[in-house]
Amino acid sequence: MSKGQPTQAVEANDQAAATPERPASTAATTPPLRRAKRMGEALVEQGVLSQEQLESALEQQKITGQMLGEMLVEQGMISAGALVQTLVRWLNIPGCQLRHGLIDPALMQLIDEEEARRLKVVPMFKVHDVLTVAMAEPQSLPTIDRLRQLTRCRIRPVFALELNIVEYLTKYAGGDVDVDAFLTSLTESDVQVVETDTTDDETATNLDKMVEGSPIINLVNVALLTAIRDGASDIHIEPQRTGTRIRYRIDGILRDLMKPPAGMHSAIVSRVKVIGKMDIAEKRLPQEGRVRIFAQNREIDLRISSLPTLLGEKLVVRVLDKSNLSVRMEELGFRIEALTTFRKILDRPHGLVLVTGPTGSGKTTTLYSALDLLRSPETNIVTVEDPVEYQLDLINQIQVESSIGLTFARALRSILRQDPDIIMIGEIRDNETASVAVQAALTGHLVLATLHTNDAPGAVARLLDMEIEPYLLSSALNGVIAQRLARTVCPSCTTKYYPEPDVLEQAGLDSTSQHPFKKGAGCTQCHNSGFQGRVGIYEVMELTSDLRGLIHRGGATHQMRNLLRQHGNLSLHDEGILVALEGKSSLEEAMRVTQTDDVDALVDPGAEEAA
Repeated sequence: MSKGQPTQAVEANDQAAATPERPASTAATTPPLRRAKRMGEALVEQGVLSQEQLESALEQQKITGQMLGEMLVEQGMISAGALVQTLVRWLNIPGCQLRHGLIDPALMQLIDEEEARRLKVVPMFKVHDVLTVAMAEPQSLPTIDRLRQLTRCRIRPVFALELNIVEYLTKYAGGDVDVDAFLTSLTESDVQVVETDTTDDETATNLDKMVEGSPIINLVNVALLTAIRDGASDIHIEPQRTGTRIRYRIDGILRDLMKPPAGMHSAIVSRVKVIGKMDIAEKRLPQEGRVRIFAQNREIDLRISSLPTLLGEKLVVRVLDKSNLSVRMEELGFRIEALTTFRKILDRPHGLVLVTGPTGSGKTTTLYSALDLLRSPETNIVTVEDPVEYQLDLINQIQVESSIGLTFARALRSILRQDPDIIMIGEIRDNETASVAVQAALTGHLVLATLHTNDAPGAVARLLDMEIEPYLLSSALNGVIAQRLARTVCPSCTTKYYPEPDVLEQAGLDSTSQHPFKKGAGCTQCHNSGFQGRVGIYEVMELTSDLRGLIHRGGATHQMRNLLRQHGNLSLHDEGILVALEGKSSLEEAMRVTQTDDVDALVDPGAEEAA
């Protein structure tokens, strides 16, 4: 450790730490030995050092002339972290001990390395236009002014030891930091709180308030920021016998993110539960939490769910990033014919419109797109959701709270007394909700809702199973949209290929066809998956007079499918094959996501190629 190392910061801060009882001029002229004695007394008061150790160290300092803090750390009498913590409390300034995860490597470009070494600073974290900077002299106004000039940001100074700053300037100068190596090197002894003021009382928690804590906080921040940066929809934190497994879901597929060492799972779970305002003492029952954070210069909602398992609590964090919400219908992936039919269904002043598909197939996004098309100052739109995922202007959104009796059905009845023009129901789950939705559609309201079925005709059978009378359903229903999300071919590694004959046969295509399809070879941009992003596949079923008559008579689902084919309607499977033929996705991926109980593709690739 270089001489003058931590006490340079102490000398620089004695001036700023002056009080009315202790003028600044006096502080500036206090002899080094007296300053060291005051710092030593602070170490004793905080229980870091005994009185005997302090007296012995001060006697030794008289002989060697070495700085007290440097000498104590070198001799192993105190740790660097304990010294930082003492200085933080003594000088009443924010401080930290630098670690991987506290520093965003991209920010090192803001300050030239030579300038950073001269100023003794490391840029750590940026939120909006506020840059948090580790400084050996955090109360040096000339340094802060120079940083403002270099970065064009507002500066939030944080104290760090000079040796710590030099160490990380050297590590980050090359611009290649292995975060995974940092995570695997963590041990339980690394879990120590440098600054205790890390409470999260605000509704909106800013990530720059989290960065000054233990490596567990840093690890959670790395997981959150990586998931947000890569466009993940969920983060899974799972206990294992050998440690913790953290995965994130991108484009509907789970991928490994990191595997922290053993002994950290409880601390990671506790940190995430603290963020989500959950009870960290309750580990036997499932819990739910929610928090809003600011990261990557945008506002993001996190929904947190905990579940007790044999090996410990499992957490899933749903990432609700508004920047990923495409509410313009043209951007969702509808073919022109399907989009025209869907718009025609939505133009009707009243009736029931259903969007169906499995969990995670984008049903809510489709409904939001429909509401975006329909909303206006002249229209009263009310939604009831569980939960409200995204807030939209000009729309009144209600969140279901089953714990207090606010169910879908009860909320719907209240909505009908609010003079609505359009009602959106997050999900029809039971007979009561279905009955109210159908009655609302029959009494002059446009009702949009989601339902879990395999395809569009299956929605009719599902509502009949919920004891909705066929004559009521045939009058109320305007149309059904069944949908899936297929991964799109990565544009950076697109290649042509010819599927095997048996694959073509399974798809309902000519097994001798030489029509080329596209797939991704795998690259760093797509994590070697060959896919990047997703596109919607939509089956749109408009209720014609023939279909209404068939529903009224209680016709079977296969009869509806046959009638739709006779009128030229494409099934969900057919729509998926067209997406693959257009080169948006691979044939195998389109078949995977559109597989239903009724797979009879009738698409002619030659006709598509000619089109």
